[in-house]
Amino acid sequence: MLSWAIAFLVAALIAAVLGFGGVASAFAGIAQILFYIFVIVFAAMLVMHLLGRGASSVR
Repeated sequence: MLSWAIAFLVAALIAAVLGFGGVASAFAGIAQILFYIFVIVFAAMLVMHLLGRGASSVR
């Protein structure tokens, strides 16, 4: 998911350099949303791992 956010960020930067302001802001918005989703999922997985409920702790 982080790779998708980085891909949209790169696409936004390229669109901004080429002068496509609307497309660049749309790509930047998508990249921002994907990044926040990644951070939320990462935090949830970290908490689950620390509480011992992660998939690696199955006995």
